[in-house]
Amino acid sequence: CVFFSVCRQKDKERKSRLSLFLTKSGSHENVSPHKKTNTTPSNISAEAALQWSDSFEELLKHSDGVEIFSQFLRTEFSEENIEFWLACEEYSTIDSETKLRSKAKYIYTVFIESDAPKEVNIDYNTKMAIQKNIAQPTKSCFEAAQMKVYSLMKKDSYPRFLQSDIYLRLTRRKGPGATMFRRRSRSCVFNERGEATTDSAW
Repeated sequence: CVFFSVCRQKDKERKSRLSLFLTKSGSHENVSPHKKTNTTPSNISAEAALQWSDSFEELLKHSDGVEIFSQFLRTEFSEENIEFWLACEEYSTIDSETKLRSKAKYIYTVFIESDAPKEVNIDYNTKMAIQKNIAQPTKSCFEAAQMKVYSLMKKDSYPRFLQSDIYLRLTRRKGPGATMFRRRSRSCVFNERGEATTDSAW
């Protein structure tokens, strides 16, 4: 079971959600910065997109959220992080020992080893631990690296995503006709009488 809030989901639900995303956008193994996707702001409601601002965990629960976040990461040339996270999610659902070994080799070659085409930024000790275990991989052999990449996205990329043009346009808070406010505005909230008051809590 993978860490954080995803752990709280039943395995079947997690597999279904992952399958939905992979079916919608194609296998993450084939994602490239120039790939055009079917997910556009026009078919995602502002209300749905606003839910993604509740937490990074909430964003990752939605296939559309993952796809839009992936698009944002491509603009920052860091899409390897979400691709690695997704690859690890898929890896954790594999039951076949043969497929597990094959997928582990793929993840290591593409994301972990030095000069890998989509090398993720993890520390030396974590990388060496994976290298040591790759010959006989277990379901948990990438968990430490996945957690580090997850933390990096949550603390670094996610806050910038919430302020990005792609997200602000999606929530109709940027561009022509931007009339919708974030549910938890930094500037003000409305009390029960409909009067604007200062919101000091975030």
